Formats: sequence, structure tokens, C-alpha cells
Amino acid sequence: MNYVGLNIGKRLLSSITKFDTKKFVQSLQTKGKFTEEQAEAAVNIVNKAVNDGISSIAKNLVTKETLNSIAYQQKVDFAKLKGELQTMDKSEFTNLKKEQEQLRTNLTNLQNRLKEEITKNSAGVRLDLNLEKGRIREESSLHESKIEDTYTRIDEEIANMQMQIKSVKTQVMQWLIGVSSGTAALMLAFVRFFG
Repeated sequence: MNYVGLNIGKRLLSSITKFDTKKFVQSLQTKGKFTEEQAEAAVNIVNKAVNDGISSIAKNLVTKETLNSIAYQQKVDFAKLKGELQTMDKSEFTNLKKEQEQLRTNLTNLQNRLKEEITKNSAGVRLDLNLEKGRIREESSLHESKIEDTYTRIDEEIANMQMQIKSVKTQVMQWLIGVSSGTAALMLAFVRFFG
């Protein structure tokens, strides 16, 4: 089987196992004060541990074909995800555009309604003002008419009083003439009587 990791592992293993165990044993004996049996046992233990580790790693490695298949699947998944994201973006953009158009339409409708309300209210206020002006004119006209009536009555009262004064003057004059005539007649009679 063609394992990418296994090949690397084998190369690593061969490089580790290629070291000179005899030389390593001697080094342990001279520098580490190991006996020959201890040095060989230590080298065997280290060698086995390294080989076991590499074997364990090699078991978890995958084949090149599997790796290529996974990479291809990831590319396909990525392309699919990219397509879905683009579709979502377009859909999102379309939805946002529709919402924006809806908001614009609502705003235009609101502006039109506001203009209509302002026009209607202005017309109402103008009508109320005109009605109020008309009412004020009517009241003013009524007041003027009442004032005119008052002046007319005053004039009539003055004319009546003047007539009454003339009438009283005439009566007083008549009474004075009557009294004067009576006094004159009495005086004449008195003068005649005593004279």
C-alpha cells in the first residue's frame, strides 16, 4: 500500500535504525559507566521504543489516494459552500433591496399623506379664519346698526324734547299772556274803580 506518511515513517525508522548500535553501546559503557549487558539492554529498549512509536504513528497515517480524495472532497465542499454563500448573498441583497424599495415607497406615501394633511389643515384653518372674519364683520355690522339705532333714538328723543320745550314755551307764553292780560284788566278795573 502506498502510504505517504508510512514512507516518511519508514525513512525515519531506517535513519534511526541505521545508527551504529555497537558504537552507542560502547559510548554508554565508557561515558555512562554501563556494563555491556546494561548498555545493550538500554539500546534495545530505546530502539524498541522508537520503533513502536513510529509504528503507532504509521498506523494513523492515510494513503495518498485517501488524502487526495479528502482534498478533492474538501474542494467540492468549499465550492458548494462558496456557491451557497453567493446565493445567500444575492438573496440577502435582493431582500435588502426589496426592503429598501418598500421603505422608500412607505416614506413617499407618508410624505404624500403629510402634505395632504397639511393642505387639509391649512384649508380648514383658512375656512375657520374666513368664517371668523365673516362673524366679526356681522357682529361689527350689528354693533354699527345698534349704534345707528341709538343715535336715531337720541335724535328722536332730542326732537321730542325740543317739541315739548316749544309746547311748554307756547303754554308758558299763553299763560303769561293770560296772566298779563288778566293783571292788566284787573289794574284797569282797579284804576277805574278807584279813579
